[in-house]
This record gives sequence, structure tokens and C-alpha cells, in this order.
Amino acid sequence: MKTTVDLPDGLLIAAKKKAAEERLTLKVLIERGLRRQLAKAPEGRSRGHAIRWITVNGGVPPGLDVRDRALMREWIRRNR
Repeated sequence: MKTTVDLPDGLLIAAKKKAAEERLTLKVLIERGLRRQLAKAPEGRSRGHAIRWITVNGGVPPGLDVRDRALMREWIRRNR
């Protein structure tokens, strides 16, 4: 399907340069970028970083703050 997209000049120039460097057509570069973007998880969620669930009787383990994602990741790294 053909369509027209209005892009800023600088972005189009950078895209053409990148496509040439990678020996791709501009169409292939744009298609890959769109597919990658559409395959991403919804805003605020990421793919590729699986969280290994740790369960204990009685609730959340001591020292684990599930409200803060960065602190939770650090706790998981320390307690592997």
C-alpha cells in the first residue's frame, strides 16, 4: 500500500543516510522501525526483562518495595 508521510527534513536525511550505510532501501528501514515500534509493550512496560517471581508465606519479603521499580530490581539482583 502506498501512502504519503510528511517528515522533518533532518529526520528524512538521517534516515536516508542510515539506510545507505546499512545497504537498505528507505522503505525497508521505515518498515523495520514501524514493526519494532508496534511490537513494543504498551507505554510504561518493557519486554525482554523478565522478572523472576519470588514468593514467601505471609506477603512481600522484608526489604522489597514493589512500589518502586528500580528498588525492586535492585532487591532482586541482590537476592538471586
